[in-house]
Amino acid sequence: MGKFFGTDGIRGVANQHPMTAELALGMGRAVALLFRRHGASARIVIGKDTRISGDMLEQALCAGICSMGGTALIAGVLPTPAIAYLTVLKGADAGLVVSASHNPYEDNGIKVFDANGFKIGDELESRIEALLGGDQLVRQVAAIRALGTLRRLPQAQTAYVDFLRATLSDGQGDLARLKVVLDCAHGATFEAAPQLFASLGMQTTVLFNTPDGTNINAGCGSQHPEKLASRVVQEKADLGLAFDGDGDRLICVDERGEILTGDQVLAICAKAYKAADKLDNDLLVSTVMSNIGLGLALRQMGIRHCTAPVGDRHVMEMMKAEHAVIGGENSGHLIFLDHHSTGDGLLAALRLMEAMLAVQAPLSELKQIMQVFPQAMINVDVSQKPPLATVPAIQSAILAIEKALGDRGRVLVRYSGTQSKCRVMVEGPDLEETQRHCRFIAAAVTNAIGV
Repeated sequence: MGKFFGTDGIRGVANQHPMTAELALGMGRAVALLFRRHGASARIVIGKDTRISGDMLEQALCAGICSMGGTALIAGVLPTPAIAYLTVLKGADAGLVVSASHNPYEDNGIKVFDANGFKIGDELESRIEALLGGDQLVRQVAAIRALGTLRRLPQAQTAYVDFLRATLSDGQGDLARLKVVLDCAHGATFEAAPQLFASLGMQTTVLFNTPDGTNINAGCGSQHPEKLASRVVQEKADLGLAFDGDGDRLICVDERGEILTGDQVLAICAKAYKAADKLDNDLLVSTVMSNIGLGLALRQMGIRHCTAPVGDRHVMEMMKAEHAVIGGENSGHLIFLDHHSTGDGLLAALRLMEAMLAVQAPLSELKQIMQVFPQAMINVDVSQKPPLATVPAIQSAILAIEKALGDRGRVLVRYSGTQSKCRVMVEGPDLEETQRHCRFIAAAVTNAIGV
């Protein structure tokens, strides 16, 4: 049946292959089979974002789990990191999230967490894919006599918000001094985020928190923070916080309405951790997509820097291997391993605000710690994904631009792990030159393998 998993679970257009009710049914069965321990039936937490297709896929997963004799613990609409937390809190065997993150509402996906709240690795993904492509699940289901049940988790959101509050230092009351604007992307944070910040006594303005099943991420959220930026200035707020559809990503806006990158937030938090003697091994992990400026800033602060392949799962794997507590992606996936097992937009927001209060400085000042080099990116729709090294025209274009840039920039060309796209990224000394180089490579990709 082919490969289903990308860089962050399985994704596709809802109700079309592979993101169908039939696949979700099989996923429920496969996870219930693989994650049961010591012969006992598996207990699996299920959450979702606000997409209209979420109900269909959630119920199909539940049916699959129950048909395998497992128990489905339904958490409802909650951020992805909340499901990771609840999986551990409830002593469940696995967690499943129905979400396509920052993608448009037509898409949906399934993410899998293990009993410790970590995203599963390649080996377990391969085992699930093998089960989905074979007849073992059918044979297993036929032998089940004690069918499973559904159980709803009461107060799941409150438990998650209480967990986030508990990560704050004793000076959490100082947060009440901050004025913040939230952009909930009509997504999974639409209730949890306002509840959290209201409970901290903060003066809060909430945007895009009326989901209707089709407006998630539409002109708002972490991918479109422009309206948030305007409102921050209008409200004279201290900062703005934009989450993506499933709440595991954060993009920030300073008090002047200027948008920060995930790399800038990482640099700010790393400095705060180092000053508080909490930065284990003086190390930060990011991905190959991080801006050149992040590495330079970390070097100036005496902080080591490791880079992982794209995807927060890969960042987490390197963080565990290198014993780092902070890592993330320029896109806003930010991981604080001293508090949680996965990227969490709300948790990252709390860490950033603590950093602001620690030095009593506005975000516009803190972000100066890192110079952001001009970066251009073009996503090219592709008809196929041959190894890029085997396409001469693309390699020739890349080499030409790398020669032109020398040590003044860099080029990164890779396929999306979740969509039929090739991502072309170029960093350089000025925006005009960088954009020109990026268009040159993107044209070569389009001519060679474009749709």
